[in-house]
Amino acid sequence: MRSVIDILDLSTDELEDLINVALDIIDHPDKYADACRRKKLATLFFEPSTRTRMSFEAAMYELGGNVISMTDGATSSASKGESVADTAKIVSCYADIIAMRHPKEGAALVAAQNASVPVINAGDGGHCHPTQTLADLLTIRRELGRFSDLTVGLCGDLKFGRTVHSLIGAMSRYPGVKFVLISPDELRLPDYVKNDILDRCGIPYTETASLDDPMPELDVLYMTRVQRERFFNEEDYVRLKDSYVLTPEKLARARQDMRVLHPLPRVNEISVAVDRDPRAAYFRQAANGKYMRMALILMLLGIEVR
Repeated sequence: MRSVIDILDLSTDELEDLINVALDIIDHPDKYADACRRKKLATLFFEPSTRTRMSFEAAMYELGGNVISMTDGATSSASKGESVADTAKIVSCYADIIAMRHPKEGAALVAAQNASVPVINAGDGGHCHPTQTLADLLTIRRELGRFSDLTVGLCGDLKFGRTVHSLIGAMSRYPGVKFVLISPDELRLPDYVKNDILDRCGIPYTETASLDDPMPELDVLYMTRVQRERFFNEEDYVRLKDSYVLTPEKLARARQDMRVLHPLPRVNEISVAVDRDPRAAYFRQAANGKYMRMALILMLLGIEVR
């Protein structure tokens, strides 16, 4: 039995296999319609979610399986003091695979260590979000055709942005990748990510507070929202929340083959006027998440579709 807690749990060969399965699902959905018949996915979401939870559930339904859900920790036994470990043991009695989101970093790992079925980390605090990265990777592949020799701009909340941390881990394994880290000083990428991934792997990166200056050199611009729920101080959130707003005027400086990604939800950081630009890939990115989660569910359940 195997779980996926961090994107680095998957090798680059496995990522390639997952992408190939997702592309086959896109081309031949009927072939997969009964692949998970009589299998159950439990979605345990202790934090609010729209895209991640619904895409997991849609993924399982489109594979012919069923879903049981917990969408509010306040209505579960966690509100009575039940531990994550005990929750994982109990839910393993009812489901074949678990997707879990939790506000505490490391909670998904604890669940995986105690569950008797595979656990997928659907986001743990500000740590990582591997299945969002799977969606990101499929989007980059479909939009740009490669992972190597790309300059990736990461903009906004790089301190608490678990999607950013996971994407850096994944992309750092491909040759010729460079990062431009765009954030206010208060939201810079944590030192442990720079030390453990970028510096250790010799990945070139620059840090800047400007969105305008690096725009012409980017292949990918990965926008993120400033996350109110990660702040302890409302004044700090209000001061930083509109640090970067991508508009058509700013996008005019970018190359025509550049792509804009965003894990969503957005607040103010991308003008709705940008949605009409063909370089805006974030809604296509959300759709890609479903296909990659379908592929991951199949892999962890050991199901091969011929």
